[in-house]
Amino acid sequence: MRTPAMPMIDRVLFSEDQIRERIQEVAAQISQKYENGNLRMVGVLKGSVFFLTALARALTIPVKVDFLAISSFSNHSSAPGVVRIAKDLDDSIEGEDVLLVEDIVDTGFTARYLLQNLAGRGPNSIALCTMLDRSARRIVPLQIDFRCFEIPDRFVIGYGLDYKQLYRNLNFIAVLKPDRA
Repeated sequence: MRTPAMPMIDRVLFSEDQIRERIQEVAAQISQKYENGNLRMVGVLKGSVFFLTALARALTIPVKVDFLAISSFSNHSSAPGVVRIAKDLDDSIEGEDVLLVEDIVDTGFTARYLLQNLAGRGPNSIALCTMLDRSARRIVPLQIDFRCFEIPDRFVIGYGLDYKQLYRNLNFIAVLKPDRA
């Protein structure tokens, strides 16, 4: 695989074609599971936007889409922080099948918090879908219902993932050089 001429990239993990193919496979699984349901996809801003959009377009069932945003606080740069919802859902999810869509799950703290928060709102069901699973960093046990890729413990950019708010628009996923992360 050829690395694009970007000095901050160590190597490409997944090409645009690999991502598209895997999203199609995961979308088929989701479409089958919720073919008789009332599915609302909930994306976590900002990182999930690119993944959620591609995933929603690949589904063969009608879906509703909503977003929420979180912010975290920590006294230590390497320690997981406390998370709070900075932008809530626009509509109620009571009685709906909810699919929380994340760009990446690593420690599991954020996903667990969001799943617990959403479960308290009376959905019919709730599941988790992530584009990337960095399980090497998992601290909190977590059930991931749908995942596209498992990745090593590296800082990655592209397809919604950023470094200092840059590189979200890359159509591939790459490892940032260690001296940049």
